Amino acid sequence: MSDLYKEPRSSDPFQETNDYNAPFNPPPVVPPTNSKAVASMVLGILSVVIPYIGLIIGIVGIILSSLSLKEINRHGEQGRGMAIAGLVCSIIGTLIYTLIIIFIVIVFIVAASSGDPDIFSDI
Repeated sequence: MSDLYKEPRSSDPFQETNDYNAPFNPPPVVPPTNSKAVASMVLGILSVVIPYIGLIIGIVGIILSSLSLKEINRHGEQGRGMAIAGLVCSIIGTLIYTLIIIFIVIVFIVAASSGDPDIFSDI
C-alpha cells in the first residue's frame, strides 16, 4: 500500500499531528451562559409587556438579575449583558405599574373624600 491510508498515531483526536509534526490545539472552551440571566431578561421584558401582574414579574426579575450578576462575577460565566438588560427592564416595568397603582389609589381617595355619594355613577 502506498500513502493513500495513514494510520493515526494516537487514539486521542487532540493529540494527532499534522504533516509538520506539530500537535493540534484543542478548540477553545466557551464558558456557559448563566441561565438566571436569561430568565431575568425574559421576566424583565414580560414585566413591561404584561399588564396587571407586571409588578410581581418585575420584582422577581430584579431578584434573578441581581443573583445572576453575582454568579457571573464569581464563576466567570457569560450573560452579563442579558442580566443587565433584565435588571433595567424589570426596574422599568416595576416603576410603571407602581405609578399606575399609586395613581389609581389617589383617584379613589380624592373621589371618596369629595363628599358626593354619586361620584361613581357617571362611570
